[in-house]
Amino acid sequence: MGAAQEQGARAAAEASATDPAAVRAIVAGHGSLAAGLISAVDQITGRGAQFIAISNAGLCLDDIQGALARALDTTGARVVFTDLPAGSCTMAVRRMIRERPGVLLVTGVNLSLLLDFAMQDEVDVAQAVQTAFERGRASLAIHGA
Repeated sequence: MGAAQEQGARAAAEASATDPAAVRAIVAGHGSLAAGLISAVDQITGRGAQFIAISNAGLCLDDIQGALARALDTTGARVVFTDLPAGSCTMAVRRMIRERPGVLLVTGVNLSLLLDFAMQDEVDVAQAVQTAFERGRASLAIHGA
């Protein structure tokens, strides 16, 4: 098994290890960004189990798409948060949306966005995404000269 397939298998195993009923979203990005954001959500709220991290490290676009598809299928999650609007994780999700019309993609993920989403576990997922998106965007600021 090559490194790319091992990474994809690890992502699927991680999805299986988490209680699928508890997972509401996938966070995908470069390096360990997704895992770091989820760790921070868990440290602050105790609700990190709502997310699964997928890293694109060492994966081609097809392998990323496969890992994301397995995570979506295993958990039933309908939301994928990605780091870059034109990054490989986003491209993989955009490919899948054609065949999975219920999946929502949010690019430019940040900690404020994920914290807000995690705290809205009692509302419709589409509404939670919209509210969290606005919170994440509003959290960006420039200070100083």
